[in-house]
Amino acid sequence: MTHTARRMFELLEPICLVTYFADECNEELAALGHRGYWDGYFASRAAPLGRVPAQVVHAAFYSFAEGEAARHIPSAWETIPPEASVAARERGSAASLRRILGDELAGSPGLGRAADLTTKAATNAPTEGRVMYAGMRTLPVPSDPVARLWHSATMLREHRGDGHVAALVGARVGGTEAHVLDALAKGIHPPESFGRLHHLPKERLAAVMDGLRERGLVDADGGFTEAGRETKQRIEALTDELAAPPYDALTPAELDELVTELEPVTAKLVAAGSR
Repeated sequence: MTHTARRMFELLEPICLVTYFADECNEELAALGHRGYWDGYFASRAAPLGRVPAQVVHAAFYSFAEGEAARHIPSAWETIPPEASVAARERGSAASLRRILGDELAGSPGLGRAADLTTKAATNAPTEGRVMYAGMRTLPVPSDPVARLWHSATMLREHRGDGHVAALVGARVGGTEAHVLDALAKGIHPPESFGRLHHLPKERLAAVMDGLRERGLVDADGGFTEAGRETKQRIEALTDELAAPPYDALTPAELDELVTELEPVTAKLVAAGSR
């Protein structure tokens, strides 16, 4: 099932990425009155948790630097109800999928079947210890197949993300440190130039890199050590293992069918860069 979890991540992630890469979702959130991309991001992604304080959002998201959530939460909700942001995110994401996939693929029986099977997996996993996933589970599942596919893929993404956070915590790797290891795994050097890091204060980045050097995870030049590479691989393997339970709800035949139906959808999205 670990292999299945990795394969499903590869197939479902491009569906989820339209939320962050394509224009429609940002336009829907801007139309509500959110001041910019990150206002809409934090407001719509955190909204399933309810009106929790910034400290809770920071803890649940995990990967953002101290203070980043507080720049947007709760101010993003002061004039725009969380429910409105959730609905705008769904509308925009579904619209992006329909545009990229085209009418024929978006309206195909295969996509509808993929939506049904993805939903079956996404609604049959335990919620214990899965804060973001549990929040998504409180939302109604859309009836429209395209919206349902996006919604259920996003539930599974948050389920996987919760497990990834658990793996990082177990490895004593903080959110900013995780971005450094991710940058190195992607071949980005220096890792401080990675898009999720370069905007942070130089003093903060230097402290993170010094801490990773002291632990023997990066070398003097800011590259992977063998221990750092092994740590990253161990985190990813555990993330896959923890992401597997939803797919226990599907029979082997259903899993094969889901992969078959998702492959043309994912191929179209990858070709477009989910934009």
